[in-house]
Amino acid sequence: MKRQVWMRVNGEEVTGWVEPRKTLLDFLREDLDLTGSKKGCDLGNCGACTVLMGGRPINSCLVLAVEAEGQEILTIEGMSEGMKLHPIQEAFIQHGAVQCGYCTPGMILSAKALLDENPHPTEEEVRVAISGNLCRCTGYKKIVEAILGLAKTHDKGCC
Repeated sequence: MKRQVWMRVNGEEVTGWVEPRKTLLDFLREDLDLTGSKKGCDLGNCGACTVLMGGRPINSCLVLAVEAEGQEILTIEGMSEGMKLHPIQEAFIQHGAVQCGYCTPGMILSAKALLDENPHPTEEEVRVAISGNLCRCTGYKKIVEAILGLAKTHDKGCC
């Protein structure tokens, strides 16, 4: 039996009818056509499905859509303003922190959550913040450099 859910996704109120067992990730991808969040391990281990719920990074493959009822959700699609990329996205490009791109949306959203809370993190704090996001291409060095570089160039934070 389907249940109606509503939430704010990327600043817009959305509603939909979902099976109680449908994950937030599947609701975003299948019902809202927001495919930036990736389905990786589907077990909450890789972070490819990371979105922000109430400003906090979550593995959307582990959260049921009905659990997100009334919540504020931010996906990678909500980071840019039209064709203008968010400063975090720009920093990832400038520092060469994007390779295959599969982990990038989750990394960027984890970085946003960190920088919203702590505009000037240490390298260790950055590494802890992205520790739930696995990358098989970059070795994390350029990702960490992108986040730290952005934190240094924005006196009042970027996000």
